[in-house]
Amino acid sequence: MIYRFRVILDNDTSDEDVFRDLEIRDSDTLEDLHNIITQSFGFDGTEMASFYISNDVWEQGEEISLFDLSEEATARLMNETSLEDVVNHDQTKLIYVYDFLSMWTFYVELAEIVDETEGFDYPNLMFFQGQVPEAAPEKSFEADPLDDFDEFEDGLDMDDYDQLDFDENWN
Repeated sequence: MIYRFRVILDNDTSDEDVFRDLEIRDSDTLEDLHNIITQSFGFDGTEMASFYISNDVWEQGEEISLFDLSEEATARLMNETSLEDVVNHDQTKLIYVYDFLSMWTFYVELAEIVDETEGFDYPNLMFFQGQVPEAAPEKSFEADPLDDFDEFEDGLDMDDYDQLDFDENWN
């Protein structure tokens, strides 16, 4: 079977949609999908990358990495994971992150499963829309709740020990 994916660049800073429609065999690995994604978006493919299994609201789940950087050999690897093991009719979404310094982030969604066309080469770039920006789009992460923390909000002077309610003989 052939999986047809739409791979969309997470690009909040531009009005232009940047995506690629790709075809790949269901028996190919995530490393094969990584290779066609990097080629179709014009990357050299030499940077670290990971896929993350995602749910319907694009929450990041289990990581499947290009290389095992853990001290224990427990991480799933792209070259050992076939597409059919992680993507199907019920599980259609992946998040792909390329180059952890730049954080190029892509939403990968299974659009269709079709029969293989005999004599056709796979993987295949079917369609592309938009130009990849020079630099990865900036990410806006939610604020840290401690950013609003003010240690002096209650008016206590932390250097005035006589003011503090502290029993030095507590034990």
